[in-house]
Amino acid sequence: MKPSIIEADERLHPGRSLNRAIDTRHLGMTLRTVYEGSVDTQPITDIHVELLLRLRQKERELRRAV
Repeated sequence: MKPSIIEADERLHPGRSLNRAIDTRHLGMTLRTVYEGSVDTQPITDIHVELLLRLRQKERELRRAV
């Protein structure tokens, strides 16, 4: 996976902002760690399965369109 960096505006105080880059690869790894430690141990509901199937279908449609 190719790492990407996005610019973010983070408000420190009213009227002042700090521009800094966010490494999305690091963010993704952090989210995965949190997920694996909490949500990953819970069963997947039927609603989640339905959403995953619809997402997969949309991804297939997008790949075919390209």
